[in-house]
Amino acid sequence: MKTIYKTIALRLPSMMKANQLLTSACLSGALLLTGCQATNISQPNTAAKPLPSTAKKTLANALQKQRRQSFSYHSNLEISNGISNNRPLTATERRHMAVANYVDQHCEEAHDQTYAALILEAENQNKEVLAADYDAERDNIKQSYVECVKAYNAWNDHYYDSTIKVAPEYQVLFDDYEDKPKPLDNKKVQLLDEYLLQPLSIDAQGIYQPLAGKTTMLASAQYQARNHHSSINQPIYVDLKNGDIYLWADNLALINSELLDDKLGEKWRNKWLKIAIDDGTLPKGFGGVLIKSHFAALDMTYDAAPVGQFDYVAPNTLTSVSPKLPAHQLSAMLPSESIIRRVQSFDDYRDDYKSYMQIFYDRISKQYPELIEEAAPMTAFETIQNPQAFTSKAMVQKILAMIKEQMNDDVSEAQAAANTEVQELYGFDKKGQLKWQHVHRKLDIDNASDKSNHMMIDVLQQYAAINTRNMAFPNLPRDVQSPNTSNSIDLREYAPELLQYYRDGNGTVVGKMMFNMLPMAKERLSSID
Repeated sequence: MKTIYKTIALRLPSMMKANQLLTSACLSGALLLTGCQATNISQPNTAAKPLPSTAKKTLANALQKQRRQSFSYHSNLEISNGISNNRPLTATERRHMAVANYVDQHCEEAHDQTYAALILEAENQNKEVLAADYDAERDNIKQSYVECVKAYNAWNDHYYDSTIKVAPEYQVLFDDYEDKPKPLDNKKVQLLDEYLLQPLSIDAQGIYQPLAGKTTMLASAQYQARNHHSSINQPIYVDLKNGDIYLWADNLALINSELLDDKLGEKWRNKWLKIAIDDGTLPKGFGGVLIKSHFAALDMTYDAAPVGQFDYVAPNTLTSVSPKLPAHQLSAMLPSESIIRRVQSFDDYRDDYKSYMQIFYDRISKQYPELIEEAAPMTAFETIQNPQAFTSKAMVQKILAMIKEQMNDDVSEAQAAANTEVQELYGFDKKGQLKWQHVHRKLDIDNASDKSNHMMIDVLQQYAAINTRNMAFPNLPRDVQSPNTSNSIDLREYAPELLQYYRDGNGTVVGKMMFNMLPMAKERLSSID
């Protein structure tokens, strides 16, 4: 599960470290909330297919207009390994599949496995494997073994003498043998697809209102198998004007009462938990500069993109995309009047990502050099005990340091080979309104040469005008749709109260352990007002 969920960031870099995921999540949220809206654009001339330059310009105008307008959105993320698109292996392909851990064991292992399968077949028919009925099969197994050994010896000798010829199919098999998927790997892929990927669906929906200074998100995950159905969700409300994030406290109440606050009871029932983004340590006006830098980096990176990456495609061509698009996503995309496509190689996609990061980082560091000052290295325990490590300023400094680290990370040739293409699609209706955006790409999680690890990521985001009759959070009572002082718990007020509770000798076993181990954290909590 851990490796799968590390792939749900917008840019989806192939080998993200745990701390780098935080950076991508923050930037992905900004992109989601500020880059998508149904916007009127000029329709292309339907008499002839518009030029790629027209597609690029049209899309740029639409995306830039979205930033200033309100919209509702629904995002769906699907992860697959393409197993349903794999055709059955032929007998020759099965014979030339890697079956051993090491190449010098292949012929022996392939022989033994094939002969064992023949024995099982004979037993199922109540016959002896040495019966005349199986003479042809036994002879084929023997001949295949002799052929394999001969090919292996030729391949091994070819390393020292290039004039020695090797059968092409065996050359492909024996080269990089240890990195090839094994039958057990393929079985694992099938099980992963059947019991996790197919039943799992991840969604997010909400509204974005820049002029009102608020945005909402109802994030959810569903797992629906034959005999099991479960779902989780987390409402999120962001007050952009005051710089506050609200999480639905009900979802956090159980774990909080079990681990820390044994007196909590039902105090958090139907309540929001208010978390201040800026505790006063960030420079004045930082939020505005952050947003402007983000947009500037987006625009400059987009402007530098080659025109050849953009074109118009007919909606019916989506049915032939390989691997296939998720059926429920495809049904929402096909009714489009026109579609703009952007296709990038993995190298171009990676370079765009680094270019965006570089521009964003340079603008922030130029405006606020104090946020990129090198901090003295600390161990994880020292960081936890240092109260200054938990300020808003310190957190921003850490994120900027992670961005810098990402810019300097190199991608191996194996990773680049495994991630060959990234496709983005943008669908417009008859009025020229952008109705959806789709990202379709391969993601290599672990070993790029291991095909069993290749995943497909499909993210569909649909946009519409805000319907005032619909609640932002359909699963919440109507009187708590928007946080206020009466229906929310302020973390800055709650934390000192909890700290005093422990000072009086109360609390859970786990809480007391944490309280006694973190004296500097107590100082930090005491200073919150």
